[in-house]
Amino acid sequence: MLKLGEKVIIVDDRFEQNLPIGEYGYVIAYDRNADNIFEYVVRVPKAGRNFLVPGDDIEREDVLVRQEVDRIEREALIDYALMTRNEELFRFIMNGGEAQEQAAEESTEETQSPEDFVRQIRLKAWI
Repeated sequence: MLKLGEKVIIVDDRFEQNLPIGEYGYVIAYDRNADNIFEYVVRVPKAGRNFLVPGDDIEREDVLVRQEVDRIEREALIDYALMTRNEELFRFIMNGGEAQEQAAEESTEETQSPEDFVRQIRLKAWI
């Protein structure tokens, strides 16, 4: 739940209310009516009016800035990996870092001794 007075940006207009998408506003009230789909009342200074909006149509400004920074950082790393022909870095970025974690898990499983394997199977059979 957003705090009163928090700066938000309108990111969607699900119910086609002619919301100013991309504009910032401030949460000025909550709509506590259980029968109403709208959760917040947002004041948009540029439009000079208040809008009733659902929670999905707005996002906090700092969250959007963080997402944009992450996107730019990822693109810069991809460009660097391509320029230096660093295939390992490129694959790491494209897979989201999951490939190394899976490889590390597989390598630890491969080094398991036969006695440990049998012990683990017996434990599972007992349960």
